[in-house]
Amino acid sequence: MKGGGQPYAIPPGKRRWNFLVIAVLCLVFLSMLVPLIFLLGLHNGFHSSPGYVTEKQTSFTKVVNVYDQPEATISRNKSEGEQSSHIDDVIRRLEPTFPKDFQKNIVKEAENKTTIGPPRPDAMPKEHPKENSNKVHSKAAAAEKVKDTEESIKLCELKYGSYCLWRQQNREKVNDFIVRKMKDLLYVARAYYPSIAKLPTQDKLSLEMKQNIQDFERVLSETTVDKDLPSMIGSKLGKMEAVIAKAKACPVECGNVDKKFRQLVDLTEDEANFHAKQSAFLYQLAVQTMPKSLHCLSMRLTVEYFRSSPLNEEQSVAERYLNPDLHHYIIFSKNVLASSAVVNSTVLHAKESEIQVFHVLTDRENYFAMKLWFFLNKYKEATVQVLNIEDPNLDGDVKETPTQLLLPEEYRIFLHKVDKSSTIKRTEYLSVFTHSHYLLPKIFRSLKKVVVLDDDIIVQRDLSDLWRINLDGKVNGAVQVCSVRLVELKNFLGDKISDEKSCAWMSGLNIIDLDRWRERDLSGKFQGLLQGQLRTEEGSSLRATLLTFQDEIYGLDYKWVLSGLGHEYGLDTELVKNAGVLHFNGNMKPWLDMGIRDYKEFWSKYLNKENQLLRDCNVN
Repeated sequence: MKGGGQPYAIPPGKRRWNFLVIAVLCLVFLSMLVPLIFLLGLHNGFHSSPGYVTEKQTSFTKVVNVYDQPEATISRNKSEGEQSSHIDDVIRRLEPTFPKDFQKNIVKEAENKTTIGPPRPDAMPKEHPKENSNKVHSKAAAAEKVKDTEESIKLCELKYGSYCLWRQQNREKVNDFIVRKMKDLLYVARAYYPSIAKLPTQDKLSLEMKQNIQDFERVLSETTVDKDLPSMIGSKLGKMEAVIAKAKACPVECGNVDKKFRQLVDLTEDEANFHAKQSAFLYQLAVQTMPKSLHCLSMRLTVEYFRSSPLNEEQSVAERYLNPDLHHYIIFSKNVLASSAVVNSTVLHAKESEIQVFHVLTDRENYFAMKLWFFLNKYKEATVQVLNIEDPNLDGDVKETPTQLLLPEEYRIFLHKVDKSSTIKRTEYLSVFTHSHYLLPKIFRSLKKVVVLDDDIIVQRDLSDLWRINLDGKVNGAVQVCSVRLVELKNFLGDKISDEKSCAWMSGLNIIDLDRWRERDLSGKFQGLLQGQLRTEEGSSLRATLLTFQDEIYGLDYKWVLSGLGHEYGLDTELVKNAGVLHFNGNMKPWLDMGIRDYKEFWSKYLNKENQLLRDCNVN
């Protein structure tokens, strides 16, 4: 407005209306943004922290990547993190180990493709130099193919973990050869059809091709194996091949066909990648979920515990719990059947079961089921005590918050080379103590020496010899893993390594001198190492445990324990039979459907198949 007139002012009611519109739009935007963030998993921060060790938490196994150099000295290098989807992050947590004979079989298959069996020496013709060069070239090509195959196996191992190994071992014989051929023909027909449909002189061919494509799609939507195909499938294949031959003979633009082929390739690759990821995710979910039968058993036992009259223990039995002259075994477990199998296998191979006392430490959720199970089932003359580790009065100190039960942690360690290539050098598996193990000196104040057993082991010999071993002033008698030396983990452990020749060690079977543990205050040392780093920091428990016991390990004979039955196929059966203790470390536990079938019998034979509760819950 010209002159000295007043500027136009927005009425108050209209200003309020505009403000409400903006507020509503902001709320709508946030309501769409927040679910999107959770869906993509961005709230978890998928970028690995810059450095050399990455660790992802799962129910069973953690992953540690360590980069090393040939001179066994560790130098830092910068690594670039790639943002991945939520399902990729889950898949990276998986673990694999391929059987020893697997690569040999690949070599044999490659050689069989280049040669057709060795002829008899007397029937071998004389070879010309040109033929020799061709054979050398064929062998070189075969070797290169084997190398490429091994590289693809390593990549699959890193990306999809145990799923790749499980799929390789459980792959069924080819029963869909014709179905695959139909899919290939359908793939080619779809690529040519758009170009043929544009040709005005090929209406008849276009209609015929469309009918064949629809016919194939209908059949393949109802069929996955050859035996389910209709009887007239041979004529359908012939018609499709004839139609494709006519289409190829037509003067079409190659660019259009090429473009369509590329689109189909992209769609097929995306679909295959999606199904691979989905299968790996479902596999990981299966190995982390308690089977329905075990859940049923735990619930039934808990209900029966509260239905029955209170369980009264004899005074003589209670005194055995505190008698330091007996052989005391400690088991951390949340699994009724697993802990029962450990106790049963140990007792059955013992020469004197009456001197054995088992202390099963569990959580509040499984305490009542464990209590009733070990009250109803007897193990020769051995004594079994069930303790709730979450009981605030368990160790004599009243705690404000109950202690959470943590089972032994399992780590999959990838050792890399950073100077030549980024391919995996080797993969090693370690299982170590957790926070719960450092409560032992307080919980068992009257005991001097104990043997700690993981719940995924099976005992196949008398363990009484362990009590006669002189630990030479050490605290922990354990099987060492000298394929992983602490110096190789220097970038992970820092500068606190006192002996570069010392080896890593395994939980599973450990004899512990509690007196020396108390004297050297290893529990306090462990807590001090944890306080120096965030508990949520990657690999904090592994780092603190290795540093706490680095000078306190007495190496047991490797014949005591055979590890790897939960992740490694192809172990020699005689070796498994003759081992003193079998350790099912890894994702494929023997009580799971995904467990390695060749080793399951060594675990299942220590279950009482005649138990009515096991029958009712279909535990087999």
